Amino acid sequence: MSTIRRKFTAEFKADAVQFVVVGSRSIAQVARELGINESSLGYWVKTYRGLHPDPSTAPLPVEAARVAALEAEVRRLAEENAFLKKAAAFFAKTLP
Repeated sequence: MSTIRRKFTAEFKADAVQFVVVGSRSIAQVARELGINESSLGYWVKTYRGLHPDPSTAPLPVEAARVAALEAEVRRLAEENAFLKKAAAFFAKTLP
């Protein structure tokens, strides 16, 4: 018997981590409430705390996920822009 592997969005993970980090609830309690495996949530929290060791200066998990998504979008748009500049230069040379 095979099980279906569930995939969680970055927003869902950030919300779940925020419940643990900001709230006073345990990983087990939040995992039960959300219907996810405790080890998955524990890994997400461990990863967040590893990236942000000082909790006083760490951004909220939701904000961190949003910033990461925006940075990825900026990188993608910069790559597209560079490609379009090269294509425009190429076609400008080939026109009579």
